[in-house]
Amino acid sequence: MSAQAEQQTLLEEFDFFDNWMDRYQYIIDLGKALPTYPDEWKTAEYKIEGCQSQVWIRHEYAEGRLKLNAISDAAIVSGLIAILLRIYDQRTPAEILQTPPDFLSALGLDRHLSPTRSNGLHAMLERIFALAQHYQTQA
Repeated sequence: MSAQAEQQTLLEEFDFFDNWMDRYQYIIDLGKALPTYPDEWKTAEYKIEGCQSQVWIRHEYAEGRLKLNAISDAAIVSGLIAILLRIYDQRTPAEILQTPPDFLSALGLDRHLSPTRSNGLHAMLERIFALAQHYQTQA
């Protein structure tokens, strides 16, 4: 499934919920399903600055695709990470760069997150897009 199609599926899933309390719980549940993130990866190199909570994103680039691993010490932020990974993990740099995060406004995340959470989400997106840009120029 393409990153754009994944965004659309995500929007359809969120349509099942009648209110933001249920949506927040769904986001938290997504975060609980993140793969284990080893402590040795929790280094300054992978830490995302600008987040209220602690966030680490580790990447690998192999066979033309960006592999992302990430975690946060906050439940809601881990859920946001799960959403980002669902859309951008295992994608080519070109596909990442051609897939703006339209889901933010479509879901209303940009209106329902606190300013500090929103800043952190944008910092994570900036890192993902910067990595994609870096590897796009390497290709």
